[in-house]
Amino acid sequence: MVSSIEKIASTLPGTPQRRTGAFVLIDSLVRQGVKHIFGYPGGAILPIYDELYRAESKGYLQHFLVRHEQAAAHAADGYARATGKVGICFGTSGPGATNLVTGIATAHMDSIPMIIVTGQVGRASIGSDAFQETDIFGITLPLVKHSYVVRHAKDMARIVAEAFHIASTGRPGPVLIDVPKDVGLEECDYIPVDLGQVRLPGYRPTVKGNPRQINAALRLIEQAQRPLLYVGGGAISANAHAQVKELAERFQIPVATTLMGIGVFDEHHPLSVAMLGMHGTAYANFAVSECDLLVAVGARFDDRVTGKLEEFASHAKVIHIDIDPAEVGKNRAPTVPIVGDVCWVLEQLLKRAKELGLPADVGITRSWLARIDRWRVEYPLVVPHYDHSISPQEVIAEVASQAPNAYYTTDVGQHQMWAAQFLKNGPRRWISSGGLGTMGYGMPAAMGAKVAVPDEEVICITGDASFQMNLQELASLSQYRINVKTIIINNGWQGMVRQWQQTFFGERYSSSNMQVGMPNFELLAQAFGVKGMTVREHSQLSKTIIQMLAYDGPVLIDVHVTKNENCYPMVAPGKSNAQMLGLPKRKAIGEPITSICCTNCGEKNPTTNHFCSACGTKL
Repeated sequence: MVSSIEKIASTLPGTPQRRTGAFVLIDSLVRQGVKHIFGYPGGAILPIYDELYRAESKGYLQHFLVRHEQAAAHAADGYARATGKVGICFGTSGPGATNLVTGIATAHMDSIPMIIVTGQVGRASIGSDAFQETDIFGITLPLVKHSYVVRHAKDMARIVAEAFHIASTGRPGPVLIDVPKDVGLEECDYIPVDLGQVRLPGYRPTVKGNPRQINAALRLIEQAQRPLLYVGGGAISANAHAQVKELAERFQIPVATTLMGIGVFDEHHPLSVAMLGMHGTAYANFAVSECDLLVAVGARFDDRVTGKLEEFASHAKVIHIDIDPAEVGKNRAPTVPIVGDVCWVLEQLLKRAKELGLPADVGITRSWLARIDRWRVEYPLVVPHYDHSISPQEVIAEVASQAPNAYYTTDVGQHQMWAAQFLKNGPRRWISSGGLGTMGYGMPAAMGAKVAVPDEEVICITGDASFQMNLQELASLSQYRINVKTIIINNGWQGMVRQWQQTFFGERYSSSNMQVGMPNFELLAQAFGVKGMTVREHSQLSKTIIQMLAYDGPVLIDVHVTKNENCYPMVAPGKSNAQMLGLPKRKAIGEPITSICCTNCGEKNPTTNHFCSACGTKL
């Protein structure tokens, strides 16, 4: 593939040349550095695909044909999360465009930079209910950061440059470009537009936080005895990994992350308390319930994090740092609000701390950290081991031990939460649908991530129900030999639905069992030309994962696990984070944990453990 955009640009002299709208679109994408596009053609977008054919044949970029447009959006999303660059997907008008909607909403909820190009019926037919006409501009209006309908080919270059600028600056998000078919065919005088030429007077994201607010935040951090950093996906978008680490270490502040913030801080670090919220660690949830200062960095106080909002960090003053002013104070009124780029704000806060020689007392949080360490010992995350079945946690722990530095994507449900608990991911190596909770996301996102980082291991952790949402993308992996490894945590259920039905709906399992009609996933993979494997016994697990990682090509492993395993800890809806299911009942936070003595060897075990940690006997 051609690595420079100069060759395509060389066909254009300094003066304008007559070019079609489709040419201008493709050339503008190449000029913005686009190397990969995910999509599916159709009638209204054919002029664009015709021009794409020419550009692809010359090596300027590569198009990946998906089998369903939703997968194109998810692949572009995964590409963007893995790199921080803008992901690109194409779809035609009508059903092609509407099939993209779930992927657009997924990217919007998680603030992912993406550009969606849709074909549209000709301008004269718009509004006439023409064949395959839908108002995708109107349909997606609440789901995008901005959107365009290109009315004239001469506007195309400007619109593409603006779309890249909007998608990738401020709070990132998806931008839609809807292109009527005749605009793709229409000729215009083409003069390329660079990002530096974009002028949008009404769009000026605040990058630099207010210095007085930064100073006020620093005073609170200096005085806090029980501070907690609560870090979300905004810190990853801002590439603020180093700044979060420096702030935590300088002031000895423990760090909790949201589902979207996983990877921003090394979970092996002694200051990490891992993920907080509905299925977060007990020590993260106890810490947020007892802290006296909560420093929210690129987080939005989502309901899955806060639980009962009025009891979330109820003893704490709050510093809220976010680039989106709409998020600051939306759910929780902060003591010190700071609107600005997370990376810039943290750099300035650290700079000011160094100037003032802060912290003056390096041991102010020592007793707080010791308290959290006691919670770690009392309430560890446990990987259960059963004699006659494989636990889902075992599968994730095993793959994590064999591929600790892989990029991981997930689908949504129990397996997602277990993956969040037991994988220890680096920056941008955790790729999961957070805000929308989109089943069927994992494998297409893994496809996009692998295209983005071809030399890295990319593994998708999915469930048997989620996988069947977009299983047709095995064909895309096969066609392009995209070396994605997919592991199905197969319990025969919509696992999280079953857990909720068991816990909150009187064990009435309505339409959540997936066993009847379930395909043989190993044979299914083979039918698509993908290597398929099945694991049913403990003895098969480790060696099968070794074989999977060694194989040069896409692999699907179907791992049959314990049917009724529940994901704990769990904060029930309407409860505070300190009230978790799956933990021993205690009168107050900080009291000693109760334990069970093993009848076989006498070893004391926490009551959250199903099996003795010493001899493996069931408790």
